[in-house]
Amino acid sequence: MYNRKKRLFLTAVCLSLGLLTGCNVGNTKNYKQAAQDLEQGNYEAALEEYETAISEGVKPAQSYRGAGVAKLKLGNYEEAITYFNDALKCDKVGKALKKDILSYRAVAYLKVKNYEAALEDCQTLAENYKMDADLYFLTGETALAMDSYEEASANFEQAYGEDATYDRAIQIYGAYLNRDMEADGTRYLEAALSGTAKNAEDHCDRGRVYYYMDDYENAESELKQAIDGDNTEALVLLGMVYMDKGDSANAKAMFQQYVSQAENGAKGFNGLALCDIEDGDYDSALSDIESGIHVAGAEDMQSLLFNEIVVYEKKLDFQTALQKAQEYLELYPEDKTVKKELAFLKTRV
Repeated sequence: MYNRKKRLFLTAVCLSLGLLTGCNVGNTKNYKQAAQDLEQGNYEAALEEYETAISEGVKPAQSYRGAGVAKLKLGNYEEAITYFNDALKCDKVGKALKKDILSYRAVAYLKVKNYEAALEDCQTLAENYKMDADLYFLTGETALAMDSYEEASANFEQAYGEDATYDRAIQIYGAYLNRDMEADGTRYLEAALSGTAKNAEDHCDRGRVYYYMDDYENAESELKQAIDGDNTEALVLLGMVYMDKGDSANAKAMFQQYVSQAENGAKGFNGLALCDIEDGDYDSALSDIESGIHVAGAEDMQSLLFNEIVVYEKKLDFQTALQKAQEYLELYPEDKTVKKELAFLKTRV
């Protein structure tokens, strides 16, 4: 079954290939600020600064690359590809930088379903660079998109063999989940659980894995141990566990605690909004969403804006829901769910 909550929750893990997020920073103010913004997830600000650096001729290859990454993270995949192409045309594109650009461009090609182009970039990488866990995963994801299941499986096994971490297992699981092949990905989650937790972070990771496996009892146990070890992120996960169990009161308590403790409480506000939606308190949900939007980075913004559409629809305010859906699709044009919702809303206005 399509599980949007889990897929949105997986976005940050599954889009991250362990690629570079910074650049070889020069002395120009805009360029330095762009690299800092990109690393911190302030993608719109980073894009503006990189475009200024490009116009001023500052480190063209790195600036085009940075603008491409920002566009990719913002969901503007075609424009990201254009920036990556421009970066590759620049003089003095070092070997490491070229690998980085090709890897990101392959991801962008996957997003626009240009699988042949993504495969070509993967083949170029395989021919010119030593394969590592990130490249094996990228090649596997491309093969999976092209229905080459055995090749995908072989590459995913290589990726996990070289990087047998919780994050890698979740990443591979996410790739299979996006193809409605959850069972194929679950074995990597099971493999990740074969070890033992050494610290609070491990307990949080194990709780996350159990959550994706719908094993809420073990997820709750692991996450409580993580929270006891002062792991803040475990609060959001435990809130999601309680939500899925239908325990809105405890879910709200976890999300509220996260908001009060986390440096960026966007995930907590989003969780509170989900609880309010479940309880039918739509005005409170909108208030929480607004609070979340004020502090959200790009990774959390999509879920908040999607839930905003949901709330207005549930309030039967179809005109505002339509407006919000149109604004959403300007930012995330590839979201098929909202495209269908937009078509529906047009029939109600």
